[in-house]
This record gives sequence, structure tokens and C-alpha cells, in this order.
Amino acid sequence: MAFRKRTLLVALVALVVVAALGPLTAQGTHGPGIHAEVLTPLPGGQFTDDVNLKFRFKLDGQDTRVINSDPSQMVVAKITVNPGAQFPWHTHPGPVLVNVTQGHLTYVQVSDCVRRAYPAGTAFVDPGRGNVHTAYAGTEGATLVAVFFEVSGSGPLTIPVSGHEGSCGL
Repeated sequence: MAFRKRTLLVALVALVVVAALGPLTAQGTHGPGIHAEVLTPLPGGQFTDDVNLKFRFKLDGQDTRVINSDPSQMVVAKITVNPGAQFPWHTHPGPVLVNVTQGHLTYVQVSDCVRRAYPAGTAFVDPGRGNVHTAYAGTEGATLVAVFFEVSGSGPLTIPVSGHEGSCGL
């Protein structure tokens, strides 16, 4: 039990520290009006200790999900989403912890089309691993700090998934 609490604490402290770092070198765009700054090298987060992560989460209207993840291949990024900009439909190699630090983000999974609102000061877990979703910013835009797990040294942070354009009324 103490090991699990310590593991979660390590992940949460990483989010807080990264949120305070501010912008570093720009690394690219991920759709019109979306800019990501990778704050750690690929792959980042090489723990010197034996660390495992277990995420347990429940979205409204869904069963509780448990995901075990190896945090040794993690990347941290600051993502700026311009007002009204929308991510293309995509998934991730592994789970992603997202902290909305400014503005407002709406997250939509293609599996249920529920619009989940996350204002500044809130966070959520995207399970990755084939969970196709999109997200879009409100009228004030959004700034996110995201920790991507299970990212290989040459692999992408996001994996585009075509064929969902117009899904969920978006």
C-alpha cells in the first residue's frame, strides 16, 4: 500500500514541478491552433528505482478501469490550445495524465460521445491504448501539462485515427 501511495506521489509531484517550469524550446504542432513543447527528452523519466504505476479511474457513465503502466518511458509536455481549436481524433501509446493549468478543455471519447468539461485547476486520465478521442478549447483557449506514459524513444505522443471526422457531432 505504501509503495502505491509513493508511486502516485512521484507522478503528482512531477506534474506540479513541470507546471511551474514554464515554456521551453518549441517542439511542434498537433493540429491547427495547437502547439506542444516537449519538456523532457525522448524517452524521458528514467527512474533509478523500481517504480510501477496503477491508475484506477471512473468516468461518468462508465465502469471503473484499472491500468497498470511502466513509467520508465514517460514524456512531459506543455500544450497550448488556441481558442476554439480542436485536436484531431487520436489515441496514445499508453496512459496520459492531463492537468489543465489555464482556460477550459472539453474531452470527448468516440466510444460514448460524452462531452467532459475540465476547467483550469482540474486534471484527468486518458487511458490511451486505442481509446480514440478528441478535445477542444473554450473561447479563452487552454494550457495543459501532460505526462505521456509508454512512449518509446522514436514513437509519437499521439497516434492519429482517421474515419471519425464528424463523429459525436464534432
